Order: sequence, then C-alpha cells, then structure tokens
Amino acid sequence: MPSTMSIEIPYEIAHAAKMTPEEMRRELAIHLFSIHKLSFGKAREMAGMTVCSFQQLLGSREISPHYDIAEYDEDLTTLSKLG
Repeated sequence: MPSTMSIEIPYEIAHAAKMTPEEMRRELAIHLFSIHKLSFGKAREMAGMTVCSFQQLLGSREISPHYDIAEYDEDLTTLSKLG
C-alpha cells in the first residue's frame, strides 16, 4: 500500500489561485518535472494523467522531455539486445 504526504494549503490561497486541489497537484508535478526533481513517469503519476495527455500538456507549456545522450545510448543498447 503506497503511503502519501499531505500538504496543507489554506482555502484562501486556493480560492485566490482559482484552482482545484487536482489542478494544484498537476501544477506542482509539472514544476517538479521542469526542474528535474521528478522523472516523467513520477510527475505524470502525481498529475494523475495518461502518458499522452501529460506529454501534450508539457508540449503546450514548451517544456521539453528530459532525454539526454546517455539515455539514448541506453535505449539503443536495449533495442540491439532485443533484436
């Protein structure tokens, strides 16, 4: 059973931001991904979105995926092994 962490946000702050708890969670996930604190998978999971929807959302915000040469080389090696 996964454990969770709660963050208390005063109602006045949420009201001023005009955001639901789900929207706040999504924005936090996007921010943490953009500053390289969460992987794509964990950020997507936190946002509660599908892979495609989260990719589209990041694209609409002009946030590029974190995919470097080392990951590319690792993927090529894996593909080679798979045939």
